[in-house]
Amino acid sequence: MTTAPASSPAPSTAAAPLALVTGASSGIGRAFAERLAALGHDLIIVGRRRDRLDALAASLPDVAVQVIEADLSTIEGITTVADVAASRPVSLLVNNAGVAHYMPLTDLPAEKALELLNVKVVAPTLLTRAAVTGMIARGAGTIVNVAGMIAFSGPAEAPAPQGGRSVYTGTLAHTVALSQSLSAELAASGSGVTVHVVCPGVVATEFHTVQGMDLSALPRMSADDVVTATLAGIDLGEVVIAPGVEDYALLESVFTADVAAFHGQSPQLASRYAAVVAATTPAPLVE
Repeated sequence: MTTAPASSPAPSTAAAPLALVTGASSGIGRAFAERLAALGHDLIIVGRRRDRLDALAASLPDVAVQVIEADLSTIEGITTVADVAASRPVSLLVNNAGVAHYMPLTDLPAEKALELLNVKVVAPTLLTRAAVTGMIARGAGTIVNVAGMIAFSGPAEAPAPQGGRSVYTGTLAHTVALSQSLSAELAASGSGVTVHVVCPGVVATEFHTVQGMDLSALPRMSADDVVTATLAGIDLGEVVIAPGVEDYALLESVFTADVAAFHGQSPQLASRYAAVVAATTPAPLVE
């Protein structure tokens, strides 16, 4: 898809914070845009469907809205949005754009794998890089990456009912690790910029419908509740925000185990591997 020229920035309202939201034409992204506008943010909204973006902008007459039609599965689209993120005083970046492509790795066409990696890995990385420099210079800013609880499903013994999704799972795990590491990096430098990753479960949007999945029979969280949890999680100082997890200690135990495993390494070969070598190495011949 060819990226259409971005609309000219609408005049910003006096002293209004500026939020950039990707994937804003529907679902969680639209819910973010509507909520942030209600809170007084001017907006840059990004998506592939210009008609929906224009309709959203028209429904938010009390704030300045810049529309960018861009396909974040392409380097051209990513570059277009990154240039805007670097040149405007973005105080809140919401990396929400998504694409499912649930299928086993061996069935995933190469072009779809690249599209998935661009949307969920390359785009958030480069848009964050573009926006964060200005945030640091201004001494404040917030980055929100939208992932999902699937990020924690890697150790599952069997594929989900929807089928294989190893690449999709890997992209969300990347988002969680990137957000945690970048949060620590920016905190250590005293930048004033915070980073958060939102991990909802199944949400009532058209995300799965586009993939050809009917999940209407499953209990699903609303996109509005995801946004509510995100804003509350930011206030609570949570780096990983899990809207549907009641017992946050479950996540903390995962993070503690991750750090323990990282610090539990040594330069010596672990005894379980040495034991296998010893058991399979023939004894020397004795003359």
